[in-house]
Amino acid sequence: MTASAPRSVLPDDGDKARVVEDMFDRIAPRYDLLNRVLTFRMDVGWRRTAVRELQLAPGSTVLDIACGTGDLCRELARANLHPIGVDFSAGMLAAARVPGALLRADALELPLPAGRVDGITCGFALRNFTALDPFFDECARVLRPGGRVALLDVAEPSSAAARAVHGVWFRKVVPFIGGLISDRRAYAYLPASTAYLPPSAELALSFARHGFATVNAQVLGFGAAQLLTGTRA
Repeated sequence: MTASAPRSVLPDDGDKARVVEDMFDRIAPRYDLLNRVLTFRMDVGWRRTAVRELQLAPGSTVLDIACGTGDLCRELARANLHPIGVDFSAGMLAAARVPGALLRADALELPLPAGRVDGITCGFALRNFTALDPFFDECARVLRPGGRVALLDVAEPSSAAARAVHGVWFRKVVPFIGGLISDRRAYAYLPASTAYLPPSAELALSFARHGFATVNAQVLGFGAAQLLTGTRA
């Protein structure tokens, strides 16, 4: 966790799972609306890129971890893939509109047999997990050899000017608008939670160490988002 992250916003490690679950339960009804508003609809294109980068044959089964209200599941279905959504927030699952199966479960203990799926997606959730190493292990376990993973999350632009603009928007404007439409504390946590993410290069190396090859990291949205892809070795 970085020193710049406000302790009043980020929960203690032992309490993180409960706090995050409660938060997503609260914000589920207006989560999709705020995603569109706060990213100027760029999040739609980011999800489409993530699904395209899976490079899976039509009919493949894809597990969408931390599926939320089902945005990525719907993109998967539009690409003629079979989505299975999993989330541990009952509120998100209740608000989900998904053309496939839904499971309520912890991303670190997936209720699926080994080698069950052809692909895995995860959108903007890495920083909400209590640990990344066991998450990568679970991805490797449930994915068949040769299967593909696409992990989408926020990032910080590399240029100083873009980073300054992004910082004001992400840490000032996002909590303000989120508070007007939904829950201010939740939308203060979401920008601050980037403190849980390691740098992109370190994240890619960690991912590769857990059984993934041809790992690739790409920047999206002028540096506001990142996409990590890899193939199960």
